[in-house]
Amino acid sequence: MDHHLRGLGPALGWAAKLAKANMDARVSRYDVTPGQTHILLYLHQQGGHALQHELTEYLRVKPSTVNGLLDRMAEKGLVLRSVSGADARRRLITLTEKGAEQQALFQKSFLDVEEAIVRGLTPGERETLAALLSRVIQNLKEDSET
Repeated sequence: MDHHLRGLGPALGWAAKLAKANMDARVSRYDVTPGQTHILLYLHQQGGHALQHELTEYLRVKPSTVNGLLDRMAEKGLVLRSVSGADARRRLITLTEKGAEQQALFQKSFLDVEEAIVRGLTPGERETLAALLSRVIQNLKEDSET
């Protein structure tokens, strides 16, 4: 083990950093920012459309930030904006066919990174790793609440 990974905390941090860098490198091929990727994923999960205020709540950012992201995504033809019902303030965001294609590419990238993370591990080791990481996350959440 590398000398800078002697503790569990640094090892977890390094693993997370490498996983994120790997994912960012794959996603950067598609000319979409991480924030835009999250919007595509959310819209896909919601069946292809959602209200803009729901996106804002999901991303936990300011409405102006979401507006900026959606402006650039609409320019790229990834989403369409429309008014929802009679209330002009309720904006419906819809995933376009191009947006859905991009989302499918990201999904494959995520799966490729996941596969790289567990390469060489047996199915049992994968389950054990997932269970242990889940417990670590729960421990840290509980610790931060005390």
